[in-house]
Amino acid sequence: MRSIQRRLGVGLLFILLLVGVVMVNASIWLVDLGLRRYLQNGLRDEAELLLIATVRGPAGIQLDDLRLSPAYQRPLSGSYFRVDLPDQVWRSRSSWDFQLERPTRSGLQHGLVDGPGGQELLVYRADFRRFGSDLSITAAQDYRPLSLAFTQVRWLLSGIGALALLVVLLLQWLNVRAALHPLERVRLQVLQLQQGRRGRLDSEADRELAPLVEQINSLLQHTEGSLRRSRNAVGNLGHALKTPLAVLRSLLARAELDALQPLRRQMDDQLDVVEQRLARELNRARLSGEVLPGAHFECDQELPPLCDTLRMIHPHLRQLSWQAPPGLRLPWDREDLLEVLGNLLDNACKWALTQVSLSIEQDGQELLLRIEDDGPGVAEQLRSSLLARGSRLDEQVPGHGLGLAIVRDTLDAWGGTLQLGNAGLGGLRVDVRLPLPN
Repeated sequence: MRSIQRRLGVGLLFILLLVGVVMVNASIWLVDLGLRRYLQNGLRDEAELLLIATVRGPAGIQLDDLRLSPAYQRPLSGSYFRVDLPDQVWRSRSSWDFQLERPTRSGLQHGLVDGPGGQELLVYRADFRRFGSDLSITAAQDYRPLSLAFTQVRWLLSGIGALALLVVLLLQWLNVRAALHPLERVRLQVLQLQQGRRGRLDSEADRELAPLVEQINSLLQHTEGSLRRSRNAVGNLGHALKTPLAVLRSLLARAELDALQPLRRQMDDQLDVVEQRLARELNRARLSGEVLPGAHFECDQELPPLCDTLRMIHPHLRQLSWQAPPGLRLPWDREDLLEVLGNLLDNACKWALTQVSLSIEQDGQELLLRIEDDGPGVAEQLRSSLLARGSRLDEQVPGHGLGLAIVRDTLDAWGGTLQLGNAGLGGLRVDVRLPLPN
């Protein structure tokens, strides 16, 4: 959700900045264009007044100073003119030693012309014919004060736009947060569903999300029903086969078959294979069918009763200890993890002399479960065969040899690994590494 809010915020920021820059510059450009057109009319009027100020005198055409604006008399006043006659050029006194060039074409000139004292001149040229002579009048006005005013307005509008942008972003963040709140609530419910803390999503969702929640709940119900029927069918098949297998074993034990020892041994071996394969497939079906998560494993709640049960089963132990971070919650199915730890701890207790220890800790992105005992241990060359289904190194120790193999199947379903080594207590060390889900 935060990434969505971030993308929306960055996208809105980019759009508002682009629109703001375009709007500010477009507004300034339009105002500048309108003002130049307005000043163009004023400069045209000035040119016409200068035309009226040209009179016929004793020496020919001359300029009547009494009809000129006082601004043309004050040096560097910002108002200038130039009158080009066929044989002479008149310049305003205000231009002082500044030479105003005659534009190459009539009308308002594009751009501004550098004037005296850093001034920027807006120049207009008009062509007339008076007293039988062609004359060209150029009028100019300082535009720099208006340019500075536009610059100040641009900065003012930029500041107001930035403030407005911050307000819009804040309001947009609040709006997006409120709009995504129902989706965030659904996400948290899906996370709780994954962790096994709920079995359905709340049906009381917002109108926009109600169809999605309804479809997810319908899918969960359908999947759970299919899973239950499949697992029941597999369990019924397993129970149905156990009785015939038990009958076959009882028939093989009858005295009439004592004379057929080789045949009895072969049939007994084949029945062992069938039973082991049946147990393996039943366990695999249960693991692969685990679509909806169950309750997760709470170490503080589950490990003490498990250790108490093992102490009752193995009274020869003087110490059966466990260590885990307080409040640690393992994100795997409770029943599966109890079976894994129960098998591993039970094997360790069978071989231990006096003590067994269990430690659970996080190692990077993995969870490490380590079980150690002070028993005789296992030679390194025999450790690989110890994980084989039905393999037993000592027939005098009770069991069927399926515990570690079942544990291995469970760990394979979780993407975990199991390694055997030498324990610090002197016996066997079993390391189980499980990748933590994202």
